[in-house]
Amino acid sequence: MATTTPRPWLLDPGAPRRAPAVPGGVEYHRVLAGDRRRIGRGLLAIALLLAGFVLFPAAVGLALAPLDTRLGHTPPSLGGTDYTPLHHAGSMLALGLLVPWSMLIQRWLYGVPGASLHSVASRFRFDVLGKALIAFGPAWLLVNAIGFLAPSTEAAWSRLDLIGVFVGTLLLTPLQTAGEEYGVRGLLFRVVGGWARSPRAGLIAGVLVSSALFTAAHGSTDLYINAWYFVLWTCLAVLTWRTGGLETAVALHAVLNTVALLGAPLLRIDLGAELADRSSGAGSAAQLVPAAAVVVITAIVWWSTRRTGPALTPSDR
Repeated sequence: MATTTPRPWLLDPGAPRRAPAVPGGVEYHRVLAGDRRRIGRGLLAIALLLAGFVLFPAAVGLALAPLDTRLGHTPPSLGGTDYTPLHHAGSMLALGLLVPWSMLIQRWLYGVPGASLHSVASRFRFDVLGKALIAFGPAWLLVNAIGFLAPSTEAAWSRLDLIGVFVGTLLLTPLQTAGEEYGVRGLLFRVVGGWARSPRAGLIAGVLVSSALFTAAHGSTDLYINAWYFVLWTCLAVLTWRTGGLETAVALHAVLNTVALLGAPLLRIDLGAELADRSSGAGSAAQLVPAAAVVVITAIVWWSTRRTGPALTPSDR
């Protein structure tokens, strides 16, 4: 009698064919690993990725700024403090460009198809995304909504601005978070994860370096904020490794940012001031609650994959 191997509930049940140039039977973070460490190439990849993080928002912001000035606003891209719906949407779209940019860097420098950044299956597994949203979405949303109880600076919003930021957040936040995930938990995680000789050492290096760099990139000097960021990014990297793709990380990141950004139009929060203020004292112990929650989510996923281990790229047959 034929037997089937049980599969964890969070992993894709399909048996996809791997793309050419993607090594078979390796964990997500080891796709770019080879006989040589190629540290110089990796540093170039990281530099190009960081350039995208900086230049894409700057370029899109400057392109949209004339429209805002015609409406009587001075957006942050021109040195102003008017956080407008147009600037909000532009920032989201600019970071979304990191998805194709990360794929292009991987293809150009490593010869590995960009689609492999999605997952070990070389495609975006919407079933994995859906399972993550169903299993964790409601609780994750409520945990992060606790932040609304903290004091915040209010601003005078026009009705048009309220609607614009609300709609822009709902439509574009998933794109923005996907861009960050493909850049950091995708390309950066793989580049650093491929430098070590062993998969375990590569995993540790990839998780710690990608989490530390992304935490530092947010520019906070507050202990609570930095602790929250580092725990979050570390857990998202571990989830990417364990599930073999970016879908779960994208889901959690998208829910988090959507909840946080929707608070501005709903509670009339000064969004520009809140996003800019990451100074010492801006955080609080309340941020340890979502930090603990994402640790629990990571533990659940790890437990659900305890029999199979981390997902691997399809082996050659």
